[in-house]
Amino acid sequence: MQIDGSPMQIDETDRRILTALSDHARRPVADLARDLGLARSTVQARIERMEDTGVIAGYTLRLGGSVRPGVRATVLLGIEPRSEPEVLKRLTALREVDSVHTTSGRYDLMVQMSADTTERINDALDQIVMARGVRSTESLIHLSQKLDRGR
Repeated sequence: MQIDGSPMQIDETDRRILTALSDHARRPVADLARDLGLARSTVQARIERMEDTGVIAGYTLRLGGSVRPGVRATVLLGIEPRSEPEVLKRLTALREVDSVHTTSGRYDLMVQMSADTTERINDALDQIVMARGVRSTESLIHLSQKLDRGR
């Protein structure tokens, strides 16, 4: 992490705080400090420093299985050179698209999708395939989740 051009130093205490927050981000600072054997003010100051410098980029909500969309898919896209902006515009318009990552190797983009039904995933896939600049696709439907570290 960079601060004013110089790298931010993350020490073992910062790592312990980050690990504890990754397990439960809304945990009260007093509880966190007690469990880590640190002063509450120390933990609070370190969390604020890591937030201010971008080490901690924010906090998020992770839905439980009972309300999470029932069908998840990963779609690998091969796209034509210089077509990424147009393809991203199409992907952004699809509410089933959760995230898009550039990749190395045979495919250019990896799209994470979710929906309540396979029909909605299928309709979204049809929209993706028809997007100008999409050369090839490979779709992987997620069957079950074996591990989620939430990173």
